[in-house]
Amino acid sequence: MLYPIKFRPRIKERIWGGHAIAAKKGKAAGRLAADKLYGESWDISSVAGDVSVVSNGFLKGNNLEEIIEVYMGDLVGDKVFERFGLEFPLLIKYLDCNDVLSVQVHPDDELAAERHNSYGKTEMWYVVDCKPGAALYIGFKDRNITREEYIDAVAKSTLPELLNRVEVKPGDVFFIPAGVVHALGAGIEVVEIQQTSDVTYRIYDWDRVDASGRSRELHTALAVDAIDFSIDAGQLHKRYEPVSNGRVQVVACDYFKTAVIDIADRLEIDRSEEDSFAVYMCISGEAEIAIAGGSERLTAGDVVLIPAEAEEVVVTGRGRLIETSM
Repeated sequence: MLYPIKFRPRIKERIWGGHAIAAKKGKAAGRLAADKLYGESWDISSVAGDVSVVSNGFLKGNNLEEIIEVYMGDLVGDKVFERFGLEFPLLIKYLDCNDVLSVQVHPDDELAAERHNSYGKTEMWYVVDCKPGAALYIGFKDRNITREEYIDAVAKSTLPELLNRVEVKPGDVFFIPAGVVHALGAGIEVVEIQQTSDVTYRIYDWDRVDASGRSRELHTALAVDAIDFSIDAGQLHKRYEPVSNGRVQVVACDYFKTAVIDIADRLEIDRSEEDSFAVYMCISGEAEIAIAGGSERLTAGDVVLIPAEAEEVVVTGRGRLIETSM
């Protein structure tokens, strides 16, 4: 019988990163340099070249694709295995944005398949922490903006003036379908849940250069056809009311379902009718996740994969978790 599975995070240096990931993920990832800027921790990944490796239990040392090949639907769910095979369908990240990220957009499944032989990239953000006044950009302020107005703004480097800027606080959730122009601002830490895809079209990078004086590549021509100008940015901030010892669903789309769980002592979660894995990310506090095959203790920053064969998950402790499934 399978057990709650942990993976070694894959840590990425980024020009806009900071030092929070080294503090929160360094123990699980191995020694990280104190003087480097780390922007992303890929906590569960099936992206080629970055496939996650198990860090606990009898499967330790095996990678995610290897254990899917052996356990198939028992691990990920029959419907998931039939659709995705050995590729885990979600990429789970932790981002530390010490500086503003580039303004970007992701293609949908159709365009990504045509151009890159890849899935598209629909995603969501959960704000773990932020500095006072921190903000992100998501969609356009004006729902009626045209393709021509957008192209003109890109040419004149005035694109930020068109974007919907939203100040954030811890606990905020934002849903970003493929086709939405977006950027995370400085001073924000987020959990990012997305389709397994690393296709990003960078539109604007705030005239930033690296240590060698070079700017990063932009993909303005590719991005134009990927943008969905019809999406209402006001609908992308997902508001919810937390429930003590309960689960509140905050996002449900074709690619994933996400719930916020607040634990005061104990919560029993019936998954007997689910045909999917579940991922639990500890946001704050401490919790123990137990299934018939075993248990794991989580502290802030920890991530665990619960196999689809688990019919009940018992969470005990005090804190907040994010639950994601298909």
